[in-house]
Amino acid sequence: MSTTVIKPLIAPLRFLLVVAGVLVLISGVQLFIFAEQTDRWFAWTIKPPLTAAFLGGAYWSSMFLEFLAAREAFWAHARVATSAVLTFTVLTLGVSILHLDRFHFGSQDPVTLTATWAWFVVYAAVPPLLATLLVIQWRTPGADPSLEAPLPAWLWPIIGLQAAALFTAGAMMLVAPQVFTVLWPWQLTPLTARAIGAWLIGLSVAAAHVLREGDFTRVRIVQISSTVFVILQVIALARYPAEVAWNDPRLWVYAAFLASILAVSLYAWRAASAHRRQAV
Repeated sequence: MSTTVIKPLIAPLRFLLVVAGVLVLISGVQLFIFAEQTDRWFAWTIKPPLTAAFLGGAYWSSMFLEFLAAREAFWAHARVATSAVLTFTVLTLGVSILHLDRFHFGSQDPVTLTATWAWFVVYAAVPPLLATLLVIQWRTPGADPSLEAPLPAWLWPIIGLQAAALFTAGAMMLVAPQVFTVLWPWQLTPLTARAIGAWLIGLSVAAAHVLREGDFTRVRIVQISSTVFVILQVIALARYPAEVAWNDPRLWVYAAFLASILAVSLYAWRAASAHRRQAV
C-alpha cells in the first residue's frame, strides 16, 4: 500500500521568503513611520505623506504574508504568497526603471543614497531568484494534500469581483496614470500612481490565487495579510485626514471596497482557524 508524500516547501524558498519579509519590514518603516520624511529615508520623495503611508501599509501587510508562508510545512499552503510577490516585484522593477529620474541617485546623504541603491539591487535580484526557486519547487516530488475546507460557492463571485476590480484599477494606473488619478481619492503623481498600481495588481493575483486553491486552509495567510492591509490603510487615513475630502464620493467607494476586503478576509480567516481547531 503506497503512501502519498505531500510536497514540502523547499528550504531555499523558505529562506528567500524570510529575507523578503525582512526587506518589506524595512520598507514599511521607511514609508509608514517616516511618511513625511521620504526625501531622506526612502529611494524617492513621496508626496503627500498619505501615499507613503498607503505604500508602507502595503509593505507591512506583505511582511505577514511572507513570514507566515515561510512557516508553512507544505508547498500547497505557502504558494499563494509567491505568485503575488513575483508579480509585484517584476512590475515594481519596471515602474522604477521607467521613472529613473525621480530616484535619489544624486543625493549627498549616505542614508538616502544607500536606500536608493538598495531599492534597485533588491528589485533587480528578487524576481530572477524567486523565479528560479519556483522552478525548483515545482520540480520537487510530492503531491498536494486533499482539500480540507473548500470555499463556499457564494464566496467565489465576491472574490472574483474583487480580483477583477483590483486588476482593472492597477492596470489603468500602470498604463494611464494621468487619467486614472482623477478617480483616486487623493493626489497622486505618475510614479506613485504606478507604484500603487503594481500593488493593486499584486493583490489581484493573490485574490485570483485564492480561487485557484479553493480551500480556506491553503489561503489562510492571504486572509491574515489582507486584514492587516485594511487596518493599516484605515490608520493611514486617520493620520492624514486633511489629505482627503470626507464628502468625496471617491473616498467612500475606496472605503467600501476596503470594507469588502476586510469582511471576506475575516470570514475566511475565521473559517480556516475553526477548521484547524477541529483538526487538532
